[in-house]
Order: sequence, then C-alpha cells, then structure tokens
Amino acid sequence: MACGARVAILMGCYNGASHLQEQLDSIAAQTHDNWCLVASDDGSSDATADMLAAFRARHGADRVIVRRGPGRGFLANFLSLACDPGVQADYYAFADQDDLWNSDKLSRALAVLSPIRDRPALYCGRTELIDDEGRGLGYSPLFTRPPCFRNALVQSLAGGNTMVFNEQARGLLAAAGARVEVPSHDWWLYLLVTGADGFVHYDPRSAVRYRQHGGNLVGGNVGWKARLQRLRLLMQGRFSRWNAMHCNVLEAHAGLLTPENRAVFLRFRQCRQAGMFRRLIDMGRIRLYRQTLFGNLGLFAAVLLRKF
Repeated sequence: MACGARVAILMGCYNGASHLQEQLDSIAAQTHDNWCLVASDDGSSDATADMLAAFRARHGADRVIVRRGPGRGFLANFLSLACDPGVQADYYAFADQDDLWNSDKLSRALAVLSPIRDRPALYCGRTELIDDEGRGLGYSPLFTRPPCFRNALVQSLAGGNTMVFNEQARGLLAAAGARVEVPSHDWWLYLLVTGADGFVHYDPRSAVRYRQHGGNLVGGNVGWKARLQRLRLLMQGRFSRWNAMHCNVLEAHAGLLTPENRAVFLRFRQCRQAGMFRRLIDMGRIRLYRQTLFGNLGLFAAVLLRKF
C-alpha cells in the first residue's frame, strides 16, 4: 500500500515568506511523490500567499490547496486542517512553513506505518537543527525509552514537523474536535494515539531540518541554557498549566482512551491534587517517566513542589 498511498501534507502558515520557498521545494523533491499539500494561511501580510499561489500554479489545483486559516493561532490552524473531513488521504503529515525536509522523509515514514492497519499509528522523530541560513547546529535530544501513555502524560515526544500518521490517528483528533484547548497539536496527538493503545515509532535518524530563528514558536530545547530555561518555566507553573489543560480535555474525551489508560489518567489526575507524600507514592505507582535523566529529575522536582 505504501507505494501508492496518498499523503495529505497539512501546513500551517503565517508570515513565512522568508523560508517558505525552501520548504515547498523540499516537499516537491520527495521520493514518495503521491502527496497533496493543504496550506492554511492564517492571515499573512507578507508574500506567503503569493508564494503558495505560485506553487499551486506549478503543481496543479488538485495537488495544492490553499485556504484561509481560522485566525486563532498555530494550534487552531493545524487542528482545523487535521479535523476537516473534506481533507481525505491515506496518511497525513504536519509541516511547518520554514523547515527543510529530507527527500526520503515521507517514504521512510510510510515504510514504518504501512504494515499497521488495525489501529492508530504515528511516525515521529529526531530533528537536525539549522540556523537562519541553513547551517547545522546539531540535533534534538535522542530519546530511547519506549513511547507510551505514561510518557505522554508528562512529555511531548517529538515535534509536529516530524509527524506522519494514519487515518485512525486522524480520527482521534477529529473525534476530540478542532477547538480543544491544549498546549500544542503534536503533544495532543501523541497523547491520543498512546491513550488509544496505538502504535508510535520514534525515528532516531532525522528526516527534518528544523530551523531555529527569532520567529520560532517552539525551539529546539537543546543545551544547558535551554534546560535552565525550561526549569525556570516549570517553577513559574507552565508545566502545571499545561497538565491542567490536558486533564480538562482528556476528562471530556475519556472515551477515546482504553480502559487501562483511563485508569492511569484517573490516578494521574488524582495525584496532582494529593498531598506531597501521596503524590510521590502515586507517581511511582503510575510509573510516569520522561525520556532523559534531566527530564526525570525535573519531573521529580515538579511532583515534589506540586508544580505538575
């Protein structure tokens, strides 16, 4: 199926003209060429719309669809694409407007996903970080622990710009709806797929060059400076606010989780409200974990100080 599979590339755009053409060219260069691009422009005031129109003229209106975004930020823009029943394909890929895709990105993802027919499936992975001019800056952290719901409750595994997923995974997003209030579309998809006992493959080899610049909504989170920044934000309550958002939405859509993961979620939600000793005991019983030693130390501190 993978050879002929149709992939809908879901790209959220906003004032991305500085690097958009390079990303469009990298999509056009994919070795898996059965793709369509659905680009949602969230009200750009630069040349983004003109560049998308030119790409559409070059590749055809049946292959490139350009539409107006909802105008409520990046989360609503991406979810409006993923939840739209008018966008139909075998697989779906989130795409940022300013990255560069390796030419084999889609083919590698489909080689992993195509054997999975009976449940939600998600491909994601590591990224190579590049600067504004495309020069290499290193790689995002390499994660080696298994993807699962107990990890997803406390950590987003990979960026949306790496994600390719099947129709069953898209169905979970659609069932929850495009107007959910969550921190990000990628973490939300990871939570839903693992919560439904779906298949998640984390690729240790990068297929995306992730551009780092002043306009990034989310950065690469690499190095001690980034770690200290995340620790500062944890102490300010950002992690706790994100978890509260997830708890509110997961409670409303608990039917999307397996019975086992509904029980895990219930214990997690209760743990957040318990006293210190109860929190520490429950965290061990739930077996929550993050992917790195530093991340787990931060999780322990968050639980200890009730910042999760």
